[in-house]
Formats: sequence, C-alpha cells, structure tokens
Amino acid sequence: MAIASINPATGETIREFSALSAQQLEQRLQLAAETFRTYRRTSFTDRSRMMLRTAEILESDKQKFGETMTMEMGKPLKAAIGEAEKCAWVCRYYAENAERHLADQIVAHLKDRPSPKIAISDERDAELETGGGVKRALPLLGDGPFLLRNSDSFWLEGVRPNLHWLAGGWDDQRMDGLLLLASTVKAVGYSGRGDFTLDPAGRIARRQERRIAPFVYAGAAIFSPRLFADAPDGRFSLNVLFDQAIEAKRLFGVRLDGLWISVENPRAVDAATAAIAASAA
Repeated sequence: MAIASINPATGETIREFSALSAQQLEQRLQLAAETFRTYRRTSFTDRSRMMLRTAEILESDKQKFGETMTMEMGKPLKAAIGEAEKCAWVCRYYAENAERHLADQIVAHLKDRPSPKIAISDERDAELETGGGVKRALPLLGDGPFLLRNSDSFWLEGVRPNLHWLAGGWDDQRMDGLLLLASTVKAVGYSGRGDFTLDPAGRIARRQERRIAPFVYAGAAIFSPRLFADAPDGRFSLNVLFDQAIEAKRLFGVRLDGLWISVENPRAVDAATAAIAASAA
C-alpha cells in the first residue's frame, strides 16, 4: 500500500512512498543496531562535530525545510522556518553542552556514596588537561606523594602487580615523579615512536627528534606535590612538568610487566577487545 504526502491546503498529492516489507524493515532495524554498536564508541569531539554540521545544514537550508513543512503539514511558512532554526539551536546546544550534562550526572551519582570515599575536583567550568586538573586537585590529595591513573589505557598483568611494583620503586629523596613505562613492542592500540628512554639508574630521558624510543608512558605514575610547585595556572599538559623534572634529573621510570593496551580513541576498542579475548583463551 502506498503512503501519500498530501498538501492539506489544496488536497494535492505531493509524493507517494511504498511501504516497507517486513524483510526490508528488519534489515533497517539490523543496520541501526549495528551502527549503534559503532557509534557508541565515538568520542564527544566527533559527536559534537556531527551535531554542529547538522546545525549548519538546518540553518543554510531553512527556507527549503520550511517550505516542505508548510506543504506537508500546513504550518505557516514563517513558523516552519522558525522550526528549522529551533532545531539548529538544539543541535548546537547539545554539541556544546552534552558532555557537561553527563558530568553533572556523575557528580550527582557519586556525591552520597559512603564507601569508598570519593572527592571530586570539579572542572566543569574549564577543560584543564591532566596537568591543570591535577594542580586544581592538589588540596584534596594531601602533602605526600600520590598515585595518578589515566582512564584511556590499562594493562594485562604479568608476573608482578604493576601498581605494587610502582609503589615499591618510589624514593622520595631522589624523585619528584615515577612513571610506569610500557614497551612499545608490547603495546596494543599504540602506533607512535615511543616517549622515553631509561638509563641504568632508572632516570628518564625524552626521545630524540627523528629517533625511536623503547618506552611509552603507560598512564600510571606517582608524583610528589613538589612537581607542581611552579606549575602554570589553567590548562596545561603534564609534559611541561615532565620536561622540568627530566632537566632536574628527578623523573624516573619503572618497566610495566605485562601487555599494555591503549584505548585513547574509539578505533582502538576493537584491538583492545581482541587482546583481552586472546589472553583469556
């Protein structure tokens, strides 16, 4: 049975559409489910870009969309154009604010949890990167050394627990920072040239330009608040402080035991999933 789009003012049939068969409908539902499994892994940056592009299309073609609404629904043209403009505004709003709204939900979810005790360093007013975020959180961390863990990587343990190994290597007299370093040849989801080299004493040096280094920062470290004594205000990368500590010969590293897995972008999720499955086989 055909489905007709009819101009309510004139009764004119604008266009007819064939109804989907049960098989065609099932194919489209399956495609939607498969697309969701991919889309759910996209970053907020990518989603925001798509929403902003949608807003641009709605704004640039608002006259065309308005005329279509008027012909099919009988809505006055001025109101129909306003409808397209409103939809563009909604797209822009969520492109710019959706991530913050999710942050609000996390704060609300965790604020009354009795155990373990959770202290939240609020960055909803500004994106500070890791360096700026840690500096803001320092009043919550106390005066002694503290552990930092990034959320975009993890590892499959080897013989020794790596965080225990990291903690056991801390020497407050010699160190301002102690990084867990993964071998680049035993890394999943990483395709760079490495970050650091290690000398026999465990001191870290940067990879030289156009060279390859054997180690990459594995996203776990112990830091002394001393490292942040002269840190800049606002947004900055930890690499700024790493370079200062390297120059002062107070940045050290220990080697990760096991398989390091980076998931810093959605494309790395499939490789991480395969590595976990292989380790369990």
